Amino acid sequence: MCGIVGTLNRTKQHPINESQIRLMLSSIRHRGPDQFGVYLFQDSFDGIGLGSARLSIIDLGGGQQPISNEDGSVWIVFNGEIFNYVELRPELERLGHKMSTDSDTEVIVHLYEEYGPACVEHLNGQFAFAIWDERERSLFIARDRVGIRPLYYTEQDGALLFASEIKALLTDPRVKAELDPVAIDQIFTYWSPLSPRTAFRGIKTLPPGHWLLAKSGQPITVERYWQPEFPTIAQPERQADMSIDEAAAELRRLLVDATQIRLRADVPVGAYLSGGLDSSAITAFIRHYTGNRLETFSIAFADEAFDESAYQYRMADHLGTDHHLITANYHDIGEAFPDVIWHTETPLTRTSPVPLYLLSRLVRETDFKVVLTGEGSDEFLGGYNIFKENKIRHFWAKDAESTLRPALLTKLYPYIGGLGQSNDTYLKKFFGYELTDTADPYYSHKIRWRNTSRSKRVFSNELKASLAGIAGERPYLPPNFANWSSMAQAQYLEITVFMAEYLLSSQGDRVGMAHSVEGRFPFLDHRVVEFSNQLPPKFKMLGIDEKYILKKAVSDLLPPEIWNRPKRPYRAPIHRSFFPNGQPLSWVHDILSPENIEGAAIFNPKAVNSLMNKIKRIGELSETDNMTLAGILSTQLVYAQFISNFRNAPDLTGSDDVKVIKRGKR
Repeated sequence: MCGIVGTLNRTKQHPINESQIRLMLSSIRHRGPDQFGVYLFQDSFDGIGLGSARLSIIDLGGGQQPISNEDGSVWIVFNGEIFNYVELRPELERLGHKMSTDSDTEVIVHLYEEYGPACVEHLNGQFAFAIWDERERSLFIARDRVGIRPLYYTEQDGALLFASEIKALLTDPRVKAELDPVAIDQIFTYWSPLSPRTAFRGIKTLPPGHWLLAKSGQPITVERYWQPEFPTIAQPERQADMSIDEAAAELRRLLVDATQIRLRADVPVGAYLSGGLDSSAITAFIRHYTGNRLETFSIAFADEAFDESAYQYRMADHLGTDHHLITANYHDIGEAFPDVIWHTETPLTRTSPVPLYLLSRLVRETDFKVVLTGEGSDEFLGGYNIFKENKIRHFWAKDAESTLRPALLTKLYPYIGGLGQSNDTYLKKFFGYELTDTADPYYSHKIRWRNTSRSKRVFSNELKASLAGIAGERPYLPPNFANWSSMAQAQYLEITVFMAEYLLSSQGDRVGMAHSVEGRFPFLDHRVVEFSNQLPPKFKMLGIDEKYILKKAVSDLLPPEIWNRPKRPYRAPIHRSFFPNGQPLSWVHDILSPENIEGAAIFNPKAVNSLMNKIKRIGELSETDNMTLAGILSTQLVYAQFISNFRNAPDLTGSDDVKVIKRGKR
């Protein structure tokens, strides 16, 4: 796992500057503090600089980047892991390729030589990499199928700049840091910007399952090579002829193999243990199907409303793991929030990434660099309440006047204050929003997006004016979307909007790599994903019993109170973390001052003050107000850290620990 950076100058105006590549690397050295490498190429036509900050996990001695092919004509910098490199290596050697390292990085180089851009189709992994082909004068950049590893880029003054994190791009004087009003509007609707937007104007993310090609004298090309696909209603699922028991057995086989290959490393590998079904299943696979040392890590909360430590200890005891636990209290979360925003580089409407940031720090302090986790199961196997809500609302819509059908919704969101005890009128008003408009492709998520959008009432007049006349962008939908089942449609939106742009980024890569910790995700193995997508919806959700097939697949490995417990969403406290005892933390008081609110011109000072007074007056906030508070604080922090007071990191890579390759005619 690493951080990568690069600059491709497509004009003669700006020669490649080694010190600038080093500066970019220094800003993301937390991603890879073990080794640094720089590749520089300059001739009369092109100039390119590539950089790598390496977290050494595979081939500790020989895997330093950049790495090339046999004759030095193709060079790579790589962030991630290729888990099937062991199987790919002998295939490439039979085709005549010669390897000089034992790393997975070098395998990608030779795959590219053999297959060109189609090399990505052979990879089972999590990756963002850049390959410079000196012969073709081309830069090829690719990102993994579901977006586990990040990659950002921008075009400035005849140059293409890219990096694993946005802060590295901002070190270049050609890149101006500005918040994108449309992205802010999207965050306060969808919880994250819609790819390829980021919170910064003119800076894009390379979307999951895409590659980019920049070739001398030609426009930059971005192409999709993979996306989630589901069966159409008219075409039965490929697994439709399987019984539930047969499908569960196949799912288990795939998951066991996905887990085993994600244990490939030359350093110890641990596992997160939340106490839920997903992480418990992965941990059980490690215990029962490998001989690996097993150490587990989990988060407890001082606030019992969020705490699941009893289940974590139960699983750790059941599997006999060496268990490590950190307890997060309000103060911990509130004080760490600014650091988390520095790493996530985007406004958040949640505090959930913060405890995971604290947990990854514990992992690193315990001398682990790698952990396996359970992300992806809920999205691909139907675990979220939003899928249940969608199913019940479709059922209710068939008899919109029913008084009994909406009652099914009362138990879905016990953490939303008072909803479970609401009267019929309130229930119908809350969940009955555009109830009968079931043909709307965004039907499953309309209530969530409407509720989140209520936070926009705090937008400043300046921000509202900048959005005037701009048509709201909606999430991309593939051509076959209308022909999928309603559950498949809901899954697609959750996978591409929530999982890719929030869960795997702000709550995944960023908080782990902040402490140089790599997460690995067996449920996101593309074989598991593609198999799961073809399952009949009833295998995933039987009635409203979520992840039914996964429970069938692992129930013999787990205690009943683990596999049979209701799904509990991972959450963290919000307003109490920032206003303990009703009073703001010092940094909160400062950043919400009228002067700072007016200076950023993103929020209405009166609306912000009204929200603060509500906290002081009644000590409680609704779910929407909590999200609004987190959104205000995080946006103000992004503005303060990156717009009004961005400071370049000093060049900390030094001169002796950097591998520098210089090529080309100068």
